[in-house]
Amino acid sequence: MRSPKSNPTENLDADLAYQKAILGSVSRTFALTIPLLPPIIETVVGNTYLLCRIVDTIEDAASLNPETKQELSKLFLDAVLEKAPVQSFVDPCLVALKDYGNQDELDLIAHTPTVLRILHTCSNKDQVAVSRCVSIMSEGMSHFHGKQTEIGLKDLQEFEEYCYVVAGVVGELLTTVFSNHSPAFANNIQGHEALAIAFGQALQMTNILKDSPEDEARGVSWKPANMSQAALLKIAYQKLQDSMSYILLIPKEDVGIRRFCFLAFGLAVMTLSKIAMRERFDHKDEVKLSRKNVMAFYAFTKIAVGSDVLMKLFFHTTSSSLRKII
Repeated sequence: MRSPKSNPTENLDADLAYQKAILGSVSRTFALTIPLLPPIIETVVGNTYLLCRIVDTIEDAASLNPETKQELSKLFLDAVLEKAPVQSFVDPCLVALKDYGNQDELDLIAHTPTVLRILHTCSNKDQVAVSRCVSIMSEGMSHFHGKQTEIGLKDLQEFEEYCYVVAGVVGELLTTVFSNHSPAFANNIQGHEALAIAFGQALQMTNILKDSPEDEARGVSWKPANMSQAALLKIAYQKLQDSMSYILLIPKEDVGIRRFCFLAFGLAVMTLSKIAMRERFDHKDEVKLSRKNVMAFYAFTKIAVGSDVLMKLFFHTTSSSLRKII
C-alpha cells in the first residue's frame, strides 16, 4: 500500500509556522516588527533575518577559532546558493557548536533546510536580493573574523565597512524587496539609495554601543580604536537623520512597511538617547528599554506613521540628548 502524497501547501504552512515560532525565540525585537509587514514581504524579510542570524551565530561562537568560522561560513553560503547539499553545512556546524549555549540558535541551524525551503518559494527577484545580502554578509564577516581585538577596529573607515557588511547590506535588501512590491516606493527611492545603507548602519551602531560592555568583557571591541563614545554617538545621530529621511520616502499607503521601519528606528533612537545620557555604563541592561516603553512606542507607531510631522516631532524630541553632544 502506497503512502499518501504530501500536500505542498500543508508542508509550506508547517515551514512558515516554524519560521514564525523560531523568530520569536531568537529575537524579541524582530518578532515584534516583522509581522507588521504585508504577508509576502513578511515572509521574505523574516526568512532573511533567520539566514543572517545563522551567520551571526557562527560569528558569536567564542569557542571557535577564525579558521573554523570561515570554513563554516563558506559551507553555509554554498548551501544558500545551492552549490552544495544543505546537510554538508548543518552536520559539521552542529558538531563544531556542540558546547554552544543558545539552544534556540542551535535549533535554527538544525532547521536550515526548512528556512531554505521557504526561501525557494519566494519570487525570483526576492530570492536574488536575499542571496546577494547573505553572500555579502557571510563573506564580509569571514573577512572580519580575524580582526577581533580588544582595542577595536583599525579606524573609522574599517568600522564603516564592518557596519555595512553586517547591516548596511540589510538596508539595501529591504529597499530592493520593498521596491519589488511597491512601485510607488521604487519611484521615490530612486537617487536616494544611500539612505538605505545609513538606515541599516544606524541600527547596527546602536547594537555595537549597547553591547560594548559585554564585548569588552570577552576581550573584543567592534568600535573604532581610540574613538570616544561621544564621537561615535555623533556619527550615529547623522545616520539616524538619514534614516528618518529614508522612512519619509515610504508612501503613506504602505502602512506596514512604514511602521516596520519607524518602529525599528524609534527603538534605536530611544536606546542611543539613553546611552548619550551616560558617560559610561557597565552592562547593557542599564540602557535597555523597558518592555513598558517598547509597547507604548509600538502603540504610538500605529498613529504616527500616518503623519510625517508626528514622526519628525518624535525624532526631534527624543534625540535631544544626542544633539547636545554635537
